[in-house]
Amino acid sequence: MKENIRTFVLGLGVDDVGFAAVGDYRSPKSPAIESLFPGAGSMIVMAFREFSACESPSPQMAMGARLDLMEFTRSVNYRVVRHVEGKLGSPAMSVPVSYPMDFNTPGKVGVGEVSLRHAAVAAGLGAFGRHNLVVHPRFGTRVIFTAVLTKLELASDPPVEENPCTDCGLCVSGCPAGALDAEGKTDLLKCIGKSQPYGMRASIDFWSRYGEADPEAQKAMLRSPEYLSLYQAAFIGNQYFCYSCYSVCPAGRR
Repeated sequence: MKENIRTFVLGLGVDDVGFAAVGDYRSPKSPAIESLFPGAGSMIVMAFREFSACESPSPQMAMGARLDLMEFTRSVNYRVVRHVEGKLGSPAMSVPVSYPMDFNTPGKVGVGEVSLRHAAVAAGLGAFGRHNLVVHPRFGTRVIFTAVLTKLELASDPPVEENPCTDCGLCVSGCPAGALDAEGKTDLLKCIGKSQPYGMRASIDFWSRYGEADPEAQKAMLRSPEYLSLYQAAFIGNQYFCYSCYSVCPAGRR
């Protein structure tokens, strides 16, 4: 069964795939898989390599490439769910790379329903690095993950034999926000403030100032590059403008 799925997934252009039994998945903040998908038995975890655009000095080029990749991952997840349900006869559920997120439950902002990092580790696709991202044995840090939950009882793939992270510290010293200073912890607010400059915090700040401004100042604000960037982010979707921990990491580089 695993080889059937593995062959199908890799045939879609996915770079790597692993399997994790739900009982081997551990995430300190995300809810239990059973609460999301009662009867789930295993996870199909897929790895997608990030290309060299993350090195571009242009954040627009880097973000454009990430949006392409995220669109591809959604297409793959949909096709894998169709394969598992239609060909293998098991209910399945897609876990996307990012949003949507629960903003109604206290303590869940910034926490995925399923931690794809912990799922990737459980599926033998890598190990945590000093930057708290998963480092893949071949692709290093430059990789994102998605998953499909199934009711199939599939055993976990073996864990990676050696952590690809060399603990060189380049990610820590290269982080422009200082979000990685405490080992084993990412300061989410610092990271988001730098990596998502046109995200929710920036939008709240802009509209708070807009509401207090006089009519002429409001007109000027609606013509400003700040507003145009916020408007663009609102219809394009989740945007990252910082790839420092990706671009400086030597793991997986050739």
